Amino acid sequence: MIGASIGRGAMAIINAMVRALASAGIHPNILTAIGVCINVGCGVLFGVGEFFWAGIILIVANLFDMLDGNVARSTGNVTKFGGFLDSSLDRLSDMVSLLGIMIFYAGNTAQHSILNVFLAGTGLIGSVMVSYTTARSESLGVKANVGFLQRPERIVLLIIGALSTNWDSDNFFANRMPQVLWVLAIASIWTFVYRMYYTWREFSRIEAAEQLEKPLAQPNNN
Repeated sequence: MIGASIGRGAMAIINAMVRALASAGIHPNILTAIGVCINVGCGVLFGVGEFFWAGIILIVANLFDMLDGNVARSTGNVTKFGGFLDSSLDRLSDMVSLLGIMIFYAGNTAQHSILNVFLAGTGLIGSVMVSYTTARSESLGVKANVGFLQRPERIVLLIIGALSTNWDSDNFFANRMPQVLWVLAIASIWTFVYRMYYTWREFSRIEAAEQLEKPLAQPNNN
């Protein structure tokens, strides 16, 4: 009940912002561009070790990610290019955050860790391949939107890791980013592999159905 009330309150705020932006005539593509610029700033903050503030900025950036689509639908500005732009810049936003984390852990600091660089890099590769397999399979007629670690889950995990980071704290619940990177690396690769398998299974099913629908060849009596 409490969760539902929070959800309704959040949606009421988002809807009010959508109405205000639509009334102001703000084009949804502008909101998309602002969102990716904020995400670049988030990547910079990760790169310099300001993980907590990067988490706050990540929340703000993804608020814009929710607003652009809603404003587009509200104002009737839904276009194919808008969808393409949003999807493309989402991939950029995903990569800059993980790139910033890689740069930080590769640096000459007390938190230097080649393992964390590897995990963040694996998560980056996995997240890109998850998105690519979905887009490619959909272009061929199969909707492969399956698997555990989709974009919203990746963002939530990064926010949790960022907001829990306090380099001066020895608390067990502080500095959970390395654990988040393990989850991102393993789950993103698993989701990629599972989508490959799912797409293969769906294409096999479609091809088998097409073979059954083909009429039997008529015998040649000549």
